[in-house]
Amino acid sequence: MPLSPKRWSKRTRWFVVSLTFVVLLFAISWRPVWHVWRSSKNDRGPLPDIPSGFVNDASRLNQTKVDRVWDIPEGADQAEQQLSELLALAHHDRLPVSIAGARHSMGGHTICPDGIVINMRPFRRMTLNEAQDRLHVQAGALWQEIIPYLDDRGRSVAVMQSNNSFSVGGSISVNCHGWQFDRPPIASTVESFRLMKADGNIVTCSRSENAELFSLVLGGYGLFGVILDVELRVVPNTRYRMEQFLVPADEALTTFDRHVKDRPDVEMVYARMSIVPNPLFRDVLLTAFIRDDGSIPKLHDPENTNLHRAIFRGSAESDYGKELRWMAETKLQPWLTKKAVARNQLLNAPAEVLQNRSTTSTDILHEYFLPRSSIVRFVDAMRSIVPKHRGDLLNVTVRSVNADPDSFLRYADGPVIAFVMLFQQPMTGEAETRMQAMTRDLIDTALAGGGRYYLPYRLHATPEQFHQAYPQAARFFELKRQHDPNELFQNQFWIRYGQRSQ
Repeated sequence: MPLSPKRWSKRTRWFVVSLTFVVLLFAISWRPVWHVWRSSKNDRGPLPDIPSGFVNDASRLNQTKVDRVWDIPEGADQAEQQLSELLALAHHDRLPVSIAGARHSMGGHTICPDGIVINMRPFRRMTLNEAQDRLHVQAGALWQEIIPYLDDRGRSVAVMQSNNSFSVGGSISVNCHGWQFDRPPIASTVESFRLMKADGNIVTCSRSENAELFSLVLGGYGLFGVILDVELRVVPNTRYRMEQFLVPADEALTTFDRHVKDRPDVEMVYARMSIVPNPLFRDVLLTAFIRDDGSIPKLHDPENTNLHRAIFRGSAESDYGKELRWMAETKLQPWLTKKAVARNQLLNAPAEVLQNRSTTSTDILHEYFLPRSSIVRFVDAMRSIVPKHRGDLLNVTVRSVNADPDSFLRYADGPVIAFVMLFQQPMTGEAETRMQAMTRDLIDTALAGGGRYYLPYRLHATPEQFHQAYPQAARFFELKRQHDPNELFQNQFWIRYGQRSQ
C-alpha cells in the first residue's frame, strides 16, 4: 500500500519536492537550452579564403577579379613615394584604382573590376596631442587599435560606429555615426586630413583649407583620392551607468522625451525593436548611458561572447529563436550587465563576434534616415514590407543623428532618426532578387516620408531612387570629374551611379 503524503518522512518530502522542482525546471528550460546548444553546434568555423587574384567585401557577394592588391608600406615617407609611383603607373596602364581598409562596406565600394586595390591596413600609426585632445592617426588603423591606445591616456573616440572593426579611412569615407547622443556623424570630429590626389600630389584638407575637397571626401567613398592620415577630436573616457525602458512601440517616443531627450548627463543612447513576428515591432527597449561618478572600470575583452553569439545566431530562420533572444535582451542581459561601464568598453565590441560564418548565407545591412515626423508611418510600412518579401530580420537598432553641416553627400540635412536593420540572406539568386525588391520598397517608403537611405550597403537602389534621395549627387559626380578628370579612382558605387550620370 503506497504511503500517503501525511506518512512521508521529512527526508522523503524533501526528495519529492526537489525532484518536482528539477522536473519543472527541466520542462521550462529544456527548449531554450536545446536551442542555444543546437545553434552553437551548427555554427560554422572560419570562412574559406578568397582565391588569389580576387577580392570581396563584408557581403561576400562581390567576389571580383582584380589586377592586383597593393599593400601600402608602414613608413610614411616610403609609402607616399611608392603610392605616388603606383598612381602614375595606373594612369599610364589605364587601370582603375580602388581603396580598401577593413572592407566592411557591402556594395563593392572598395572594389573595381580588373583594377588595383590599395590595401591601407598596414598604415596605422598614431599619436595623441593631449593638450588639444587631437588624435593624429593614419587611415588604415582600426578602432580596435585606437581604443586601447586612447584608453591608456584617458581619452575616447568622439564619434564612431557601434563596433570597433572598421578603419579610420573607411569610417570617414562613409561618414559613419553611432550611439553617441546629440551628435552629428563622424565628419563633425574631423579637424583635417591629408589626401593624395590622382596626380600624386598631397593636399591638406580642412574647413579652412581646400574646404570643398574636405566636404567631398567626407562620405565620398574613396572617389577623390587616398586619405593618408587624419586629425580627429577626441573626448575624455567616462564612467557610465545604464538605464533601460521596455515599452510598447507606440510609447517609445514619449518615453524618450520624458526620460532621455533633455537630460544633460546622457551621452550614449540607442533603442532596439522587437523582431518577434506577430506582431512585428511590438515592443521597444530604450537604453541610455548616463555619466556617473566614481572610478572608471579598466578596459577588458568583451564577456559572454560565446553565449551572446549562440543566442544571436539562433535567431536566424527561427521565430522561437527571435523570441528567446528578445527575452534574453530584456530579462537576462540587464542582470549580466555591470552597473558601471566605461565609454571605451561600450565602443570596444568587435563585429566579428556576431558574424555569419555560414557558407550558404550572409548578413546584409540596411539603414534609413527619417525625420521624426515620419517614423511612425515608416515603422507601420516596415511591418508589411518585411514579411511580404520574406525578409529574415535579425536586428533593428534605432539611433538619433544630428544635422551634418560638413559632408557634401550628406544623409542628415537636419536631425534624423536612423533605423539600422540586419537581415540574413541565403546566397542564392532568388534570395538576392527578393532582397533587392524589399530594399526598393523600403527606400520608396523612406523617400515618401522625406527620408534617405545609407549608401555603404548593397547597390539595390535604382539610379532614380539614388538621385531622389541625394539630389546633390549630380553635382558631386561633376566635381569628382573635375578633381579626377581621368577617373582614376573608381569602384562599384561609381560604376553603378556615377558613370550613368554622364
